[in-house]
Amino acid sequence: MRRARESHVLKTDILTVSCPSKRGIVAAISTYLAENGCGIVDSSQFDDLETATFFMRVSFVAEDGRSLAGIADGFADIARAFAMTYAFHDSDARMKVMLMVSRFGHCLNDILYRWTIGTLPIDIVGVVSNHFDYQQLTMSHGIPFHHIKVTKDDKAAAEAQLVALVEQTGTELIVLARYMQVLSDDICRKMSGRIINIHHSFLPGFKGAKPYHQAHARGVKLIGATAHYVTADLDEGPIIEQDTIRVTHAQSAEDYVAIGSDVESRTLATAIHAHIHHRVMLNGDRTIVFPASPGSYAADRIG
Repeated sequence: MRRARESHVLKTDILTVSCPSKRGIVAAISTYLAENGCGIVDSSQFDDLETATFFMRVSFVAEDGRSLAGIADGFADIARAFAMTYAFHDSDARMKVMLMVSRFGHCLNDILYRWTIGTLPIDIVGVVSNHFDYQQLTMSHGIPFHHIKVTKDDKAAAEAQLVALVEQTGTELIVLARYMQVLSDDICRKMSGRIINIHHSFLPGFKGAKPYHQAHARGVKLIGATAHYVTADLDEGPIIEQDTIRVTHAQSAEDYVAIGSDVESRTLATAIHAHIHHRVMLNGDRTIVFPASPGSYAADRIG
């Protein structure tokens, strides 16, 4: 099932670039786009002085109707001159996303709602779970549900099922919407920069069961959540988005859980939105997250 986007703004496409720092990069890119009939709508760049690496994201309009493929074809010479890693992105192409969930459904519900109203313009190719709790919810949205049981003795077989499903559906991004199983190092490497996880910000301070209850017992005054890319190091991947909210002594542990669930949901949604709009670029163990383009949220809304 796919939600169509009704946009009343001119279609823009995106170019993302990373390369060694060197004088003239911005001039070369802007000149090339201008000479190929493209007008720049928004441009963000960052020069990391520590790693001597340059990052840039440009959204542009092909004013003379040229195809994106035609614009991309001639860029190779510039890319070679600056040793660029680059990609042109069609803004109308919706990313294929697989959602994974266990028994906490707040993030899944939030993503499905945002997808339904058009604020997360993605193609959800399926929901995978090691339980049946959200089968009915998933199928009520017209989305395929896949139950992959995971036990200590069959983790390898379960992950083989997942890998086959990812390949079969053409999944471009996996979102762990409170999926409580650890993925293998192999799949983390294969999909580096293409798996997003959400967790409470207390890690590693409050590990194990009931982290919000642990936080309440310690009298914390600030709780939050972190969305990050998944790596072989558990909960240590490059951070995309974080958010926090203050709590007080008057609130119960159950209040912490409810408040934390809200923070987790919106933090994960913000990270997904940034990723699907190609605003996140890996920089070693960190990320460069460029700000949203003007009107990007409004353009994703329906009605």
